[in-house]
Amino acid sequence: MGKRILLVDDEADFRELMDTRISGWGYDFIAAANGKEAVDILTHNPPDIIILDYVMPEMDGVATLEEIRKIDKEVPVIMFTAHPDIKAMKGTKKLGVSAFIPKLSVYAEAQSALKTALDLVEKKLDKKEQKSG
Repeated sequence: MGKRILLVDDEADFRELMDTRISGWGYDFIAAANGKEAVDILTHNPPDIIILDYVMPEMDGVATLEEIRKIDKEVPVIMFTAHPDIKAMKGTKKLGVSAFIPKLSVYAEAQSALKTALDLVEKKLDKKEQKSG
């Protein structure tokens, strides 16, 4: 059984695309359409890794991440954004973002960057499990 990946993104087409891609990489895929859904999933059915969109209505990625950290300080978070902003990226570092990936070309480079980030996070998780196990 693969690691459970939670994707939090308000764009249904993007969630569908990423479901196909991430499931194809051997992960168990879960999706949330907004921050509130993500927090609910984290509380009741925690994922191993979270992929979080930076720009979402109501509760943006940073606000969602702040709520996630109240529940789980350790879960790895990879943040996607269509609007890279250096100040925003610095603000997320203190909240423990494992990787920050521009969403500009989701159909090519971003997928490759996401796969690389997932592989790195998974290796860290596996090492942590070996040390504690």
